[in-house]
Amino acid sequence: MSAPLVPTKTPGIFKRGSRYVIRFRAPDGRVRQRAVRTLAEARDLKSALSTDVRRGEYRELSKITFADYADQWIDTYTGRTSRGIRPATVADYKRILEREATPFFGRMRLAEIEPQHVKRYMKTVANRGVKANTVRLSVAPVKALFATAFEEGLIRTNPAAGVRLAFALTGEADGDEQVKALTEDELRNLLEKTAPEWRLFMTLVAHTGVRIGEAVAVQWGDVDFGAGRLNVRRRWYRGTFAPPKSRYGRRSIPLTAGMARALWERRKQSTDTRDVALIWATSSGMPYNRSNLHARVIKPAAKAAGVPWAGWHSLRHTCATMLFRNGANAKQVQVWLGHHSPGFTLATYVHLLPDDAPSARFFDDVAPVVVSGYAESGPVHSRGERVERAATQAG
Repeated sequence: MSAPLVPTKTPGIFKRGSRYVIRFRAPDGRVRQRAVRTLAEARDLKSALSTDVRRGEYRELSKITFADYADQWIDTYTGRTSRGIRPATVADYKRILEREATPFFGRMRLAEIEPQHVKRYMKTVANRGVKANTVRLSVAPVKALFATAFEEGLIRTNPAAGVRLAFALTGEADGDEQVKALTEDELRNLLEKTAPEWRLFMTLVAHTGVRIGEAVAVQWGDVDFGAGRLNVRRRWYRGTFAPPKSRYGRRSIPLTAGMARALWERRKQSTDTRDVALIWATSSGMPYNRSNLHARVIKPAAKAAGVPWAGWHSLRHTCATMLFRNGANAKQVQVWLGHHSPGFTLATYVHLLPDDAPSARFFDDVAPVVVSGYAESGPVHSRGERVERAATQAG
């Protein structure tokens, strides 16, 4: 049996247990009631409801539950900006709602969910010891869902609006690896300890700073041998090809002479040289799995090289740091790595930089590319036949 309603000094507001109840008459003549946590909230809500009824703007709050609305919402959500939303992001939102948000909020009605519930949800995710970004990602679809429900008039206020992380997070910045740049000696040693069949792949990641999902998705057509550049056009994400992480991710990265020649040699030896063929592919022609490469390729090499903390993202951080040291400015490194702004680049890799344009030549000095047992160096020629002739002469 519920606790009795105890009148307060304010007409229409009652106390029931630890909460306050507002009773009012809706336009249809029926008495409605709402419960809030404090007397101040009760007074504000009563005033707002009275105003809505008087102006003819009162609307019944939806009785739909979070679970039911989430099922409807994810099937029709198209984003909150004119650019829309990527299918991969929608898939991520659906996965988070199914695994995290819906089990937490259960059968609560949307109109009953308050900021404290959203904060408790975030705290529950954080308590698993995950990184800060995982918590942010877990709340992103929840915020978008409530924003839509508010626009549709299903809830009076958005309980997720303005909610921020306000507790300690214990996870590392990149999950299974520390984000830390390798020194030049550490990078050389890491490449030496890498299995020969993966050394060129590892060196390409170090030279270009591409994300691992971008690296495994590189096709022969993405390499401009004449210009000596790698064009990043896609990534392998959750079992499918997708556009780069953001619109800034589509970029053209300079290649060293040695790297261009090494890739040309690999193409000559490849059984599939079509432009659409992957440079590195499994026996079935598919991209390699990131976790598999992490466990089988980089971690054994990192451990042998005395840098067990190093992972794929460490190579990206190393590339940026070396660019800084060799004269690149924040804007240049931003474009090279595909970041959204120079400010983000500076916040991640803090350096004071000159304005001179960078050259990629220094990568060959630090991490020379090995092709068929010899180190390559020299200018990049314009087209395939010239590159092939130069490689033959060098041999």
